[in-house]
Amino acid sequence: MPRYVLRRLLYSAAVLWLVSTLVFVFLHVSPVPVERVIGGPRATAETLAQIRANLGLDQPVLVQYWRFVGRLLSGDLGDSYISGTPVSALIAERLPTTLWLVFGAGVLWFAGGVGLGVFSASRARTLWDRAATAFVLVGLSTPPFVVALALLYVFATRLEESGVHLFEAGPPMQEHFLRRMVLPWAALAFLMLASYTRLTRGAMLDVLGEDYVRTARAKGLPERRVVLRHGLRPALAPVVTQAGIDLGALVGSTIVTEKVFGLQGVGQLVHQSIATGDTPVIIGVTLTVTLFVIAANLLVDIGYSVLDPRVRLG
Repeated sequence: MPRYVLRRLLYSAAVLWLVSTLVFVFLHVSPVPVERVIGGPRATAETLAQIRANLGLDQPVLVQYWRFVGRLLSGDLGDSYISGTPVSALIAERLPTTLWLVFGAGVLWFAGGVGLGVFSASRARTLWDRAATAFVLVGLSTPPFVVALALLYVFATRLEESGVHLFEAGPPMQEHFLRRMVLPWAALAFLMLASYTRLTRGAMLDVLGEDYVRTARAKGLPERRVVLRHGLRPALAPVVTQAGIDLGALVGSTIVTEKVFGLQGVGQLVHQSIATGDTPVIIGVTLTVTLFVIAANLLVDIGYSVLDPRVRLG
């Protein structure tokens, strides 16, 4: 196990280096010059040249790259071109909101998707199974922004007119935390809930057709024990794998949900940085999201040996 974890850590470091290099290359050839973003459309040629010199952009590309790598190794993500604030401080300010959004939605979609998938698979080809399949189709075909706007309209507009207050706009890290976060959790989890229901159902149907499950039933074990003890545990392996990928990736893909509900998270920060051409912030957020994806996949790989005893990590 220690040797395996070490190999995965080295592999993760290589992936992080590759992503940082690609981001540097793509943003270096951006059609919008950095000095124009900082100086504005009315800046003179002398001002633009001075900005490039101050940022070191007049140096060769390789020199800029080694300086970029050196700053990353020291934990320095640079300063925002727009506000001059350290990128690490901007991300640290917004990250808790996004993490709470992803965590709450993850609990909803994982618990709900696994539960509904197990329920549907254990009652295959019945009316309940068809109803769950219909829910999956609706969930997969409904865009997330439509769900978010519908929830906001129903719970924050129509019900408040009746005196029922179930949503309150504002920073989620203050009072009335649940009132501000329940609807964003539900909106973000709806699509994933449908996906995990389908994934769990398919994995459970495959496992319930195995010989050892038929043997357990032939021995007279209760159906509930057969499903939950002999079927669910091995069926969770692909579900947990997908959950690790989704939880890491969603840290940087919550723009729509945060925009609709007015949450000042990492998604909003990315949107604003792209609109203004704030390169250091874009790089910092990209590397932060990559780090979360790598960490989630590492935890999933280690968790295989717990979910499936047949898997042994060398």
